[in-house]
Amino acid sequence: MAALFLKQALIASAAFPVITLFGCGQDSGALPVTTPDTSGDSDDSTTVNPTEWASGGTQNLTANFPTTDLFNSASVCSVVLTKSLTEGPCYFMADVLDDISEGQPGLPSQLCLQVIDANCQPQANLEIEVWHCNVNGLYSGNTEQSADAGRFAGGFCTGNDSQAVQAKWFRGTAITDSDGRVNFKTCFPGWYSSRTIHIHFRVKNNNRDQVISQFCFNDALTKAICTTHPDYAHRGEQDTPLSGGRDTVFGSNADEFVMDIKNNEDGSLLLYKRIIINT
Repeated sequence: MAALFLKQALIASAAFPVITLFGCGQDSGALPVTTPDTSGDSDDSTTVNPTEWASGGTQNLTANFPTTDLFNSASVCSVVLTKSLTEGPCYFMADVLDDISEGQPGLPSQLCLQVIDANCQPQANLEIEVWHCNVNGLYSGNTEQSADAGRFAGGFCTGNDSQAVQAKWFRGTAITDSDGRVNFKTCFPGWYSSRTIHIHFRVKNNNRDQVISQFCFNDALTKAICTTHPDYAHRGEQDTPLSGGRDTVFGSNADEFVMDIKNNEDGSLLLYKRIIINT
């Protein structure tokens, strides 16, 4: 399977404006898995309890998206400044979508993001783009309708896989509502060599970048998924865990980028994070 995923690290961290980040299916393949607390902060509400993880993609995601209370109760609003992280070579402009999976297999997940300013006020009408790879560590590569595809590193991102080249899986854009919220249906990302599992995002205001960065995941969660879940276990544990500072982007200062996790009753995951920007 080595040809089916990337073999190098993404471009090293680039300098962007200072921002702030805060942590805040019925399927026969469902697998009982007990996981520890994989939250990015100390809030007990983010503890991941034992569950049966669903498989087979978003077609088995039946849970409703949570309300804004998910963020209001997640943490106090205090300011912690952090640098943006590199866009990487696998970005191109994404379509406005609710379900970004294009029917790909994987652990069905809800991705919920909220943007607020340094005064804790929700930021409406901002454009949030997200992108990540599939269970085999491949990015989609169909740039035919993208005006900014010139910087997309084709074969490096898709592994020259024929399906990946024709796809737009796991890319999407949404506009924040009055609560600063966006929701996506997706699957938990896979891994590729030399990077820990991650999700890219960018926030724009009137086509002007507010922040470009990435989120990552606790090692206990990624190990459990990669070694036991039926949609991921064929590739095994990722070769670059988050701990130890080996990841070329997050390094040894990854705590503030770790995404918060909850298990849904339908076996899907809830992935959520608050983004705080200086406006």
